[in-house]
Amino acid sequence: MIEEIGVLDVIANCRATLGLPGKEDGLDDRLLAGLLRRCAGMLCPCSRTTLRSALAESLSYLDDDPDTLSDRIDNLVDKLIVGGDLLELADVAIDDPNVRSTWVFAAPPSFVQRPSGAIFLIGIVPDQDTFLSFDLSARVVHDGCTRSITPEAGEDLAAVLLAQGLQHLPERVWLKSPKAERAETHLTYFENLLATQPPCGAINGLEILDPSKPVTYYRRRWVNPMAQTGAFIGRRPQEFGAPLWCFVDLAQGLAQRLIDLPRSGFHWRGCDAAWRLQMAIDCCSGQPQRYQRRDDEVTVRFDFFSPLPEWSQRRLMILGTQCPREQSLFAYEIPSCEADNEERFLRDNLWMVRSEDSKAGE
Repeated sequence: MIEEIGVLDVIANCRATLGLPGKEDGLDDRLLAGLLRRCAGMLCPCSRTTLRSALAESLSYLDDDPDTLSDRIDNLVDKLIVGGDLLELADVAIDDPNVRSTWVFAAPPSFVQRPSGAIFLIGIVPDQDTFLSFDLSARVVHDGCTRSITPEAGEDLAAVLLAQGLQHLPERVWLKSPKAERAETHLTYFENLLATQPPCGAINGLEILDPSKPVTYYRRRWVNPMAQTGAFIGRRPQEFGAPLWCFVDLAQGLAQRLIDLPRSGFHWRGCDAAWRLQMAIDCCSGQPQRYQRRDDEVTVRFDFFSPLPEWSQRRLMILGTQCPREQSLFAYEIPSCEADNEERFLRDNLWMVRSEDSKAGE
């Protein structure tokens, strides 16, 4: 007998298949993240566009607001890249060695042990919903896009995971970051490099981050060049794949020279290099990027108004949890005992300052 089922039934079945709690009726981030991992296990390596489009199409009749579904999925792809479930590699050739683009790959099953002893899970396996045994899968805690397991009393959880084939990724490796340096040193290096480049000519579709606009309104800082002169972070379209990040010299709004980001030898994404360079630009111009800190009894909440490079956001992810934003781009809560150290990292490595303006925000 054929039985007709509704949208809520389909969503509930998806949640059960992925081992998620069944309290939510809609497509919340935990469900979308799980479905993205499932989709990546079948499609990767592929482009971000392929991954996003495949999932958005399959869910188009299950979402109350399908017009924003693609944007939500694209944002979650970013979070899975930051969390380590997906690896984004630039200048990759798959079938045709003459055609290179940016691709996402499914990371192998791995784990990172948090300072608390809890285990942070990373990775995707092809055509499967989980890479753990049934007993361990039932203990996984899903928090947004992250997955973790807390060891039981006397349990050597790391040894159990190693026996099930997961790789142990040391925290120092997973949280590796560029060496600390002064903002002026970082900016001067790229300005000198840009000055040595040959003329590039006009760039159709170029967008730039305008340093004259408030640092607390990231999306509004993106503009089309008009009459600006100077060096700017930019994005330029390419025929296939996502726009390319660059550092571009403009004269009255016209491109003179550019360098693509990331540079050779930089192990992170182009956006990570661009966001950090923009932080140096803002710091050197006297308008450093800002964060808000709010202390509670056991936790500290940090609100951010611009994107953070992957290695910086991972530190917050492994120490705490992402929480609903309040007039900010995103926010994390971390234990009070870790807050001062992370605040020093933001100041020393990203040249950020604390904002006392509670109304500043996205």
